[in-house]
Amino acid sequence: MSVNSYLSSVSNAAIVRDAERESIKRSISTLKTRLNLHFYGQLSNHFIFGSYSRGTILPRNMDEKSDVDYMIIFKDSSNKPQTYLSQLRKFVEKYYSRSEIYQSNPTIVLSLKNIRFELVPAIDGLWTGLQIPAKASDYQDWINTDPRDLNESLTQVNQSNNNLIKPLVRVFKYWNACSSYPFESYSLEKEIVHSGFAFRSLFGGQLKNYFYDFVGEISVGYFAAQWRKNAVERLKQIAAEAKSLEDQNYPYLAQAEIEKLLPAWG
Repeated sequence: MSVNSYLSSVSNAAIVRDAERESIKRSISTLKTRLNLHFYGQLSNHFIFGSYSRGTILPRNMDEKSDVDYMIIFKDSSNKPQTYLSQLRKFVEKYYSRSEIYQSNPTIVLSLKNIRFELVPAIDGLWTGLQIPAKASDYQDWINTDPRDLNESLTQVNQSNNNLIKPLVRVFKYWNACSSYPFESYSLEKEIVHSGFAFRSLFGGQLKNYFYDFVGEISVGYFAAQWRKNAVERLKQIAAEAKSLEDQNYPYLAQAEIEKLLPAWG
């Protein structure tokens, strides 16, 4: 197997399928029904967003932090964020009393056996637009948001690059999970989507070409924790060795190097 074949197998394995996908769908349907019942007349809308809506969520066996982001928009926009977070906590404690529940500002986390939900309260003001709670470190209560801002960009970039960007996202999200999460998942996806793949698309290319290209660009920044810098440096060193072995016509040795970054799953 070549590096490209191995990366393709990783990206294919990183798609939520069959029984797991149907189980998640049932959990989402139940959540929707219970929200409508519990908050009857109090919500203007509620919906899925994030990686599940983009098709880049990973199976649990490849990412233990895999979750479904769910936004709940309250009609009454006059309260502080904690009021809505408390209301959501009471909701999940009522309907999911046997599940793990905790607040992880600015969300309520509901961890089921098959999937974890991150419930995000929101308000939609006439002048402010859609807003979600700010993080505890911020100096404001609410921040503006567009929960589906990345979806369209990802679709466009993926289509213009031979449908290889979504597989690339899944590959790097698996690397991120295997490396103790040096990147926040959304930030990693966004960085991939906004990378300079325009010229690559003009000349075609395989998944491995996109992989090596993005490895050359990826960075955690100067002020990042040292362990995050170490994770990225290890990625760059091993990828460089794999590419060198490929250039020397040692495909199996090159694949063995990539497996250090993306080990067998299951």
